[in-house]
Amino acid sequence: MDPIIIIGTGLAGYSTAREFRKHDGETPVVLITRDDGASYYKPDISEAHAKGNDPEDLVQKTADEMAEMLDATVRTWEQVEAIDPEACEVRLASDTLRYSKLVLAWGADPITLNLAGDAAEAVHKVNNLMDYRVFRGNLDSNDHVVILGAGLIGCEFANDLVQSGYKVSVADPAGWPLAQLVPESAGQAVKTALAHAGVDWHLGHAAAGINESHNGRYRVELDDGSHINADIILSAVGLKAGTDLAESAGLAVDRGISVDRSLCTSDPNIYALGDCAEVDGIWRPYVGPLMQCARTLGKTLAAGPDDAPSQVSYPTLPIMVKTHVCPVIVYPPVDQGGDWQIDGQGTALEGSFVDNEGKLQGFVLTGEATKNRRDYIKQAPALMD
Repeated sequence: MDPIIIIGTGLAGYSTAREFRKHDGETPVVLITRDDGASYYKPDISEAHAKGNDPEDLVQKTADEMAEMLDATVRTWEQVEAIDPEACEVRLASDTLRYSKLVLAWGADPITLNLAGDAAEAVHKVNNLMDYRVFRGNLDSNDHVVILGAGLIGCEFANDLVQSGYKVSVADPAGWPLAQLVPESAGQAVKTALAHAGVDWHLGHAAAGINESHNGRYRVELDDGSHINADIILSAVGLKAGTDLAESAGLAVDRGISVDRSLCTSDPNIYALGDCAEVDGIWRPYVGPLMQCARTLGKTLAAGPDDAPSQVSYPTLPIMVKTHVCPVIVYPPVDQGGDWQIDGQGTALEGSFVDNEGKLQGFVLTGEATKNRRDYIKQAPALMD
């Protein structure tokens, strides 16, 4: 019997295998990963330091332990080079494997800035535990950390590092933090709280280059001619869905790998979920949607040939931003037709995104106002019925 092959051992890959095993204990399962296959909860990375956790403290189970728990084969340090949908094969550097069903769960890739300068390659990007091990290994006490990007990950790392005693500067071309998720007033609340904690903001200015200075430190050159001195630099400018391998295999892609609500791609034997997948036109690279998809796909993979595939639905799934000095809960509207209405003062704000008919379509809560999240979750529409 050809196995179900899952490419990726992050939260999406392992969760799918776990959900599948709830319904089918016999079909062979093979997971393929280009790293060590350790199981960990990725959101823990951006708050690990302040909690006193080293990278290895985040490992919940090793690849061998996951293989035993799932009664599966976990192939570590393997790079998938090509997928042949017609032959139902996955080609590795050292082997070719046949599959009955294939699951793409390899996540997203960090966006790489086009930076000038002689030290552009010194910039760290943290998208997984291996990246984080390298970053923490190069992080010394009393370092000045410059973070490029004031989005969700940039702000969470700024919070974590400043709370751990580091000097932190953040640069972003946007005018306020979390600009792609929240209205300006909510972003300013986060900016104020993190500034009070010690974060130095350089907003409205993009990084243009990185140069090594005479004392072994770095100069982050901004587009207005100013610069920030740094001991270590972290890029957190966002993610893009990993689509190249799928597109090379002839699968339909858009912002992510295009799948329907059964998580099926344009090939009936290949599925995708997580940060690499765009589900029925919606790309939300967050844990809540991912877990909904894993539960649905586990059932579908275990279904018989005459069973209808399960269909994923997304309830109201707000995004939790772990800026603990000013926590944020945001539920961005799918349809941008409407306006934000903001109440509150200081860093405790309640924002409602109301459409042209006066209906609540999204919300944002900051600081102490996050305690009202249940009221807003009850009122807001489901992300995908």
